[in-house]
Amino acid sequence: MKIQDSVAVVTGGQRGIGKALVDRLLAGGAATVYATARQPQPSTDPRVVPVPLEVTDPESIAHLAAVAHDADIVINNAGIASTNGLLATSDDELRQVFEANVVGPIRIARAFAPILAANGGGALVDMHSVLSWMPGFGAYGISKAALWSATNSLRRELAPAGTLVVGVHVAYVDTDMTRDIDAPKSAPEQVAAAIVAGIENDEPEVLVDDVTRYVKSILSGPVEKLVAS
Repeated sequence: MKIQDSVAVVTGGQRGIGKALVDRLLAGGAATVYATARQPQPSTDPRVVPVPLEVTDPESIAHLAAVAHDADIVINNAGIASTNGLLATSDDELRQVFEANVVGPIRIARAFAPILAANGGGALVDMHSVLSWMPGFGAYGISKAALWSATNSLRRELAPAGTLVVGVHVAYVDTDMTRDIDAPKSAPEQVAAAIVAGIENDEPEVLVDDVTRYVKSILSGPVEKLVAS
């Protein structure tokens, strides 16, 4: 999948990893990037098209698909965080996290699947997390595990259309979401570079950092080792 002259959609594309993705796609020669936010700000770059999106609203997703009908790359980046353990997570919070981090990306995949197919197949990218594979991170962790599973299913379902489905796993990234976490963090630009390279190299999975690669390597080992990581 070539970035040059592509048309991309980046949800949550105006800050953090999303903004870095927009910049990297443009640097790679993308012709147009639709950058979404709940309340998008205008861009000085004519190649960037701001589009409002509430990822939990089916009508908002339908509007995005109608606007970005020429897309051949769709990156599901938008999501929300949750820091409570499962026993301390209310039903409302659990539903909100799953609506944003699992149901929303699936709806976007459903809306854009025929568009990608009509435009030659293209690529669908889902942002997971190393926490997809690690216990103890509450609603956020299990939502990312669910999205990982959904991505694997979408990969099979979209294969006949020639659509590349990429799952991205990464540990902490230096964004607003992790501002209060004292731990090593990747720069958003590093994450964006790895994702764009993965698209161009037709890689079904992108493991951004050493922490993620290590956790992936021990998944087949004793569960006690994973819990202790």
